[in-house]
Amino acid sequence: MPIYEYICGDCGERYEQIVLSRSQAIACPKCSSRRHTLQLSVFSAPAKSSNGDKGATASPAGVCCGSGGCGCN
Repeated sequence: MPIYEYICGDCGERYEQIVLSRSQAIACPKCSSRRHTLQLSVFSAPAKSSNGDKGATASPAGVCCGSGGCGCN
């Protein structure tokens, strides 16, 4: 069950919604408008480092792309 982030096209409210199916109606919790824009989200997941440490390795911004190309090892 993915969680999507939206911004309302009428009142500008930012909100998250769990989407169970593509046919699910999405409405703003503030004004009930169905006009919205899907926002791109940045996330990170815990990763094992090569030295056996189970902590996550992250860039200074707190986000790691996982491939090492963005400054993460």
